[in-house]
Amino acid sequence: MNKSVSPWLSLLIVLTAPLLSVIDIFIINVAIPSIQSGIKANNAQIQLVIAGYLLGYASFLITGGRCGDYFGRKRIFFWGMVGFTIFSCLCGLSQTPFQLNLMRFLQGMSAAFMVPQSIAFIQILFADPKERSKAIGWFGITLGLASIIGQVLGGYFSGGQFFVAGWRLIFLINLPIGILSLLAAHFYLPETARHRGTKMDIAGVGILTAGLFCLIYPLIQGRESGWPWWSFALLVLAAGIFIYFFYNQQQKKSAGQSPLIDNDLFGFKDFNIGLWAVLFHFMLHTCYLLLSAVFLQNGLGLSPLTAGLYFVAPGILFTMSSVAASKLTSRYGTAVLQIGIVIILATFGLQIVFFKTGASIAMLFVLQATYGLGNGLVLPSLLNVTLRSLPPAFAGTAAGVYSTVQQTASALGICLIGGLYFYLADEMHSVQLAYHYGLAALMCCGVLTSITLFRLPRVVQGNTVAQVAE
Repeated sequence: MNKSVSPWLSLLIVLTAPLLSVIDIFIINVAIPSIQSGIKANNAQIQLVIAGYLLGYASFLITGGRCGDYFGRKRIFFWGMVGFTIFSCLCGLSQTPFQLNLMRFLQGMSAAFMVPQSIAFIQILFADPKERSKAIGWFGITLGLASIIGQVLGGYFSGGQFFVAGWRLIFLINLPIGILSLLAAHFYLPETARHRGTKMDIAGVGILTAGLFCLIYPLIQGRESGWPWWSFALLVLAAGIFIYFFYNQQQKKSAGQSPLIDNDLFGFKDFNIGLWAVLFHFMLHTCYLLLSAVFLQNGLGLSPLTAGLYFVAPGILFTMSSVAASKLTSRYGTAVLQIGIVIILATFGLQIVFFKTGASIAMLFVLQATYGLGNGLVLPSLLNVTLRSLPPAFAGTAAGVYSTVQQTASALGICLIGGLYFYLADEMHSVQLAYHYGLAALMCCGVLTSITLFRLPRVVQGNTVAQVAE
């Protein structure tokens, strides 16, 4: 690597990947009605606008991380960003539901190749535990801010009048950001060493992708289709494929070949426990942003633009608490995350009491903002506590696994808890009661996150703690 390039400049460049990829998950929430009207889509087709992106994203994340190890992380980051930018523009130019859903799938697949390189670069660029902790903190801050920015921009563009339909700008805005990122990467991002001693595990890529498809597709589309028999059959098939995949990977390693995933990665106890915390918290976070966006419009009658603006305050407080958390966790460890979980749970409980039809603007503002404050203490540090025990050799694979769990958790949250909300809203004919039940389910996820964090060592010091599961 070129030592003359500042690692912080490299970090700034690669953080554009998680920024854009996460914005494009959440920017859809508030804009769904405008998109549906713009391309004349039915309910099933408009669901695929979200589902197709998540499916392409989650299915190729581990493959994207492994490709960075094999071909070079700068190269994969660059071409992933090229694909993401092109397919974003094609999303904005789509004329039919089929065109939009196909481009969304390819957009998500492109994101799966560029995002893992960001995490891998952090593991490699920052050898000092304190510096790495700061860098990971900024990665987490980027994820949280992107989710809030997505909500705000979705409301702004879908509720405004522009030279083209506002919903199209949701996708076209990625063009200038993508071009700037590509230019910066070309001139300033250093390349990493390649691990090309053995061939890519193409068969492993195919098996894993098939397993993730069989898991994610029925979870996303099953509820919309009334949970037909094929949705359960695919879930059972997914379990069988995953069992075979891990057996296949172990067999290849024993034979001296290069598997897609080194099973030794799961020998690190902190990594395994951290993944469970990631699962529960991202189920909570992703679904909450969807439910609150829907409730603000359908339950309280706010316009898309006004609903989007309610996420500005959470974004500001999230940033402030995230910056503080990146410093506090190095001293107080997982206790900082636990405080954030308590704040989030209290916020949900107060929303059940006060989020009613006709609730005051001040109360809405305070409760939304408080969530951002608590989430800022949790989300950025989850990456740190999950990856802290891993040596750099696992950087690419670990990045892919982490991001896959994160996106799968998002799909689970939207499907299971979001599905509960929409089902109860139809059955009870009460958006308010459905929202309360949804918040109660989210509180269960928060409790499970807290229980999981209790199993981790309290002190967080980069990757100086390396507890290996027996």
